[in-house]
Amino acid sequence: MTIFNAYFKLKRAMKKGTPFIISVVMSVTIIFMSQYPASSSGLTEKKEYQKTSVKNSSFDGAFQAKTFRTAIVDKDNIKWFLTEVGIVSFDGEKWNLCNKNNKVPTENVKDLAYNFYSPAPEMMIASPNGATIANLPLDDNTNTINYNTENTTILSNNVFRVLAGKNNIRWFGTDKGVSAFRNNKWLTNSYDEVYPGIIFKEYPITSMATSPGGDTLYVGTEGAGIARIYHDDVDGISGASVYAQWGPIILPSDKIYSILIASDGTKWFGTEEGLARHTGNNTLDNWTVYTTAEGLVNNFVQAIAQDGKGKIWLGTKGGVSVFDGTVWTSIKMEDGLVSNNVLSIAVDKNNVVWLGTDNGLMSYNNGEFVSYK
Repeated sequence: MTIFNAYFKLKRAMKKGTPFIISVVMSVTIIFMSQYPASSSGLTEKKEYQKTSVKNSSFDGAFQAKTFRTAIVDKDNIKWFLTEVGIVSFDGEKWNLCNKNNKVPTENVKDLAYNFYSPAPEMMIASPNGATIANLPLDDNTNTINYNTENTTILSNNVFRVLAGKNNIRWFGTDKGVSAFRNNKWLTNSYDEVYPGIIFKEYPITSMATSPGGDTLYVGTEGAGIARIYHDDVDGISGASVYAQWGPIILPSDKIYSILIASDGTKWFGTEEGLARHTGNNTLDNWTVYTTAEGLVNNFVQAIAQDGKGKIWLGTKGGVSVFDGTVWTSIKMEDGLVSNNVLSIAVDKNNVVWLGTDNGLMSYNNGEFVSYK
C-alpha cells in the first residue's frame, strides 16, 4: 500500500468516526505541523496600491455580469473571463459576449484555458458535458471538437479543469481523475495505485498547473492535497508522490484552491488556511507557509498570479495581497476594491493586473484602478 493510500484511508476514517488511536496519531501530526517555520518577512506593509484612484468604466452594453470566476490572457493579449452569463472577452477596446455558437458551451462552464502551444489559436472549455476545444475567434463560425465518453476514452464527461502543456499535451481534470491527450492519442493512465479514482470523487479537483516544461501536472484537490501526474516516454501518464499535510511536507491545509508555478520554478499553493511555497526539486525540503501572521490579508487563497516584475498577487476572501519576496501589501475595499472576495487574477502583456470578484471586474495599471460593472 502506498503512503498516499494510507493517508487517504486515514482521512476517510476520520470522516466516518476515527478510533482513538488514529485520532492520537493525527493529533500528533497536526501539532507537529503547527510548528512550521514562519516567514521572516513579518508584517511589513507599504501603501503602493492603497488609496489609489479608481476610475469607473462599463462593458459597453455587451452584457451584464458580476461574478468573474476565471481570468486568462491569450498570446494576442486578449483577456478572457468566465462569468455567470458565459464567456466574455476584451481586446482592449471592445467587450464581447461569446454566445453566438451553440457548439460552444455557455451554461455551467467550469473552466477555461488558452492553448499557447497549439499551431492554431484554441480555447479549452470544461463543462459537465465533456471538454470542448474551440478554435478562435469564438464566433458563429468557430470550429469545435467535444471530447466525451462516447467518442473518446476520457475518464468522465464531468470536467472540472482543463490545461495545455508543451509538447502538444492537453490535460483534463474530471470527477474520476485526470486524462491526457497528445499527438492525436489519449494517453494510458497508470497512476491508479498512487491515486485511486475514488480520491477524485471524494476530494474533487479544484485547480491545475503545469511545470515549466509542461509534462508534469500539479493537481489541487479539495481535501487530499496535491497530486502530481506526469507524461512518461511511452505515451502514458503516471503518478508521483503526493504533496499533503503530513511528514516534513508543510501545507497549512489539504484543501488546495489555487496553484501557480512561477517563472523561476517556485511552486505556490493557495489553501483555505494560508499559502505554501515550495522551492527546488526535493519534495520534502524548502517549504514555507504564509498566513495572516506573516502579512497575508486573508488565509483563504483562491487565486495566484505573477506580474512582470516578479511580484506575486494573491486573491483571497478578504482582499488582495501583493508579495515582492520581502514586503506584503494588502488591498481591500477601503482601498478601492469593488469586493474583498477576489476569485481570479490574470496579468496581461502590458503588465496590467486583472482582478475578478463576485461584484465586478477591476484592473490595476500604473497606480490606477479601473472598475468595470
